[in-house]
Amino acid sequence: MSYRKKIGLAAMAVMLVLSSILAGCSSNNQSANNTGEGTENTGNTGTRGNEEKGGSITVLVEGGSPAFKVAEATAEQFKTQTGYEVKIEAVPYIGVYDKLNAELKAKAGSYDAAVIDILWFPALASGLAPMDELFTDEVKSDLYPNLIDGANVDGKLLGMPVWTNSKTMLYRKDLFEDAKEKEAFQKEYGYELKPPATWQEYRDVAKFFTRDTNNDGTMDMYGTGVLGKNNGDSVASWLDHALQAGADRLVVGEDGKANVNTKPYVDALEFLTKVLREDKSAPEGALNMASDEIAELFWNGKMAMMLEWGHFFVPSNDPARSKVAGKVGTAPMIGGEKGVGVVPGPWYQVIPASSKKQDIAKQYIQFLYERNDQYLAAIGVAARKSILETSGQKPEYTHLISLGTTLSAPQTKNRPVLEYWNEIESEALIPAVQAALSGKKSPQEALDEAAGIINEIQGQ
Repeated sequence: MSYRKKIGLAAMAVMLVLSSILAGCSSNNQSANNTGEGTENTGNTGTRGNEEKGGSITVLVEGGSPAFKVAEATAEQFKTQTGYEVKIEAVPYIGVYDKLNAELKAKAGSYDAAVIDILWFPALASGLAPMDELFTDEVKSDLYPNLIDGANVDGKLLGMPVWTNSKTMLYRKDLFEDAKEKEAFQKEYGYELKPPATWQEYRDVAKFFTRDTNNDGTMDMYGTGVLGKNNGDSVASWLDHALQAGADRLVVGEDGKANVNTKPYVDALEFLTKVLREDKSAPEGALNMASDEIAELFWNGKMAMMLEWGHFFVPSNDPARSKVAGKVGTAPMIGGEKGVGVVPGPWYQVIPASSKKQDIAKQYIQFLYERNDQYLAAIGVAARKSILETSGQKPEYTHLISLGTTLSAPQTKNRPVLEYWNEIESEALIPAVQAALSGKKSPQEALDEAAGIINEIQGQ
């Protein structure tokens, strides 16, 4: 059976696991409320179109997600302002894709708006309505360039970002600021202990804090974690470091052929492998760890720092979930040879081209753009630069400053828009990362094999 014929099951498996790792993961959402800055009635906005009162629009979202919570919290205000009821259809993560995909093929007009993962644009783009007119100069100036690029498919802007996220650094302030720890680190490594900014500093600090705290012969404190679980989180983490090492066009080059076995990608996988296998600064069970598992260790005081999605800062400082609450600091993502870089995890509000109420749907999207701070209460991140910069001054949201710095970095780039991305990730990239981290293959060997599989998937 060819790789293309496998795509159904592979894509479904990847989408299911992605629901717990990307910026919109429901398991780490904070409870939403109906308050916040930017919620005042600002009058009619967007394209008005149909003036009929008493109508409705139907919005498709992931159940329990930030999109669901904000849609619920703002529905009554939108009805008061426009006369349109917002009917919310909430389904599991994979259900959003399945239902929207079926809708776009049937052109039934069942949905007027939906909130989607950036990963779905390649498959859904042909059935989405452009919304270029919503991206005024003012709107563009308040969004990170990679957020705008992520919605751009074949020169058309198909989605308005609702929130974005990326890996940043979370660290134990109580450890990094301890006078004895600082003295010991200075003596051992010859420079000041501080949140690391480079690959070498990161390895040094991780090794320093990995220790047997109770002298029972077993490591019970680790400097950091490595994401190696069989899902897209491990790929995103590795691609972060590949960008830092100088990767340009991710995964596939301009010629359409895989480039994952070139130097930046190999260097990035070697870096992660060394942290895990050579330095032993991360738990041995890395192949079973994604963001949730690593965060649990950090929250339980078993880890000194972690490179995690920015919104993990909020539960890290929640006494109900974290034993280190009040002791957590945040810093931008580390940088490699070419500086800081990450693969963001944005979500977008889109309009099916089959909707018969596109004008009011655009008004709804503009309405939510003006209330983008509502997503802070729901997940701890947002999309607009102004909100990250302003809210980042508050103690409960200081991670937004580090997140903004990371998202603004020149090497920060979106995942590639590839028709067979889900298959490439599940059949080639995840196995390559796991093979290298487990020691079964060298990073170069694992990525040479992955490159061959990617080329076969794409018919190269």
